[in-house]
Amino acid sequence: MRAARAAGSAASAADRDRRLAPAVVTALQEAGFARHFVPRRWGGREGGFADLITATALIAGECPSAAWCGMLWAAHGRYAARLPEEGQRELWGRGPDTRIAAALAPPAGTARPVPGGWLLNGRWDCVSGVDWSHWVLLAAPTDGTSADGNPVDGTPVDGTPVVAAGVPLAGAARPAVWVLAVPRSEVIVRDTWRSTGLRGTGSNSVDVRGVFVPDRRACPLDDMLAAVVEPGASLARQASAQLAGGPMFCAPALGAARLALRSWTRWAVTAPAGRPAALGDSAVQRVLARSAAEIDAVALLLDRAGAGADAEPTAPRVEAVNRRDAAVAAELLVETVERLFRTGGVHARDDTSDVQRAWRDTHTVAAHGALRLDASAGAYAAWGEGEWSAPMPCGPR
Repeated sequence: MRAARAAGSAASAADRDRRLAPAVVTALQEAGFARHFVPRRWGGREGGFADLITATALIAGECPSAAWCGMLWAAHGRYAARLPEEGQRELWGRGPDTRIAAALAPPAGTARPVPGGWLLNGRWDCVSGVDWSHWVLLAAPTDGTSADGNPVDGTPVDGTPVVAAGVPLAGAARPAVWVLAVPRSEVIVRDTWRSTGLRGTGSNSVDVRGVFVPDRRACPLDDMLAAVVEPGASLARQASAQLAGGPMFCAPALGAARLALRSWTRWAVTAPAGRPAALGDSAVQRVLARSAAEIDAVALLLDRAGAGADAEPTAPRVEAVNRRDAAVAAELLVETVERLFRTGGVHARDDTSDVQRAWRDTHTVAAHGALRLDASAGAYAAWGEGEWSAPMPCGPR
């Protein structure tokens, strides 16, 4: 894949400069990340989860930061497809390759309802890829009262249904958190990303000061993240955010681990002057065998997760198992890369080494909230005792 080659050639610079090169951004767009989940009526691919997970891991095998941004541009297109039709037209009316950044969790700032829309203010942190995006999705709590005087979290005083995206909301309560689509030109990007890992993602903070956002570019956060039934839409477009969110976030760590193993193996097979190669040592052979097997095992878990999400996007069991597997996979990859880092000699600690960069990136990916085992284990346990032994088909590798 051309995007993988482009990302690999600029990976060290991305880590050093804390940003992706323009050529890498272009290559990711040409590879179809931004349009991956975009509805076909706007020229998008309306693709599936399995293909995205595979492509993300492939890019991450060269540059995890580039893979992270590409994966998120794809994921955010799926969320933006929940906006009202006219809002979608603003984003994709001229083409499906619109790059969309987002800050959805935790919500920040405030959104004050005003006639025709919302007045948005605040700061949002960790907005990956925002410097190279065209739009930003920002989740904000409302400030308590709507433009017509109704309580935001209460029942309208006249008893009329609350409407979002042109559809009456279930129940009478107004959503407390909304997602607003804002042009990149209307946010102020602050250079705040100083992470030890995924440095090239440019996950900076954004400030918004009194920006008006029309209703056509607003959607309740719960509606954006929930599973929906949308006749004619692809199964992936109808899925909840948590169905494949964990596996998608884990895919960059899988690629990073492959990168670490590849670099470590080059060291292990290289014979220093006057000495045998390290791979002749049985202890080093065990590290190679165990690490390669663990990486392959994670690949199988993510393959299954993507295949299951594509086949049964509204199945509670698939969601519970996917969340569990992604969290466990992330922990396993951390252990694998930690082992490679410890046993790779001085080479692995050099600041130009792919092993140490992959080590930093893997730890950073695994720290994401979507990959926390505590929350995933709780959801899995709550799904239903007695159902865990049901067979789960394994997707193709």
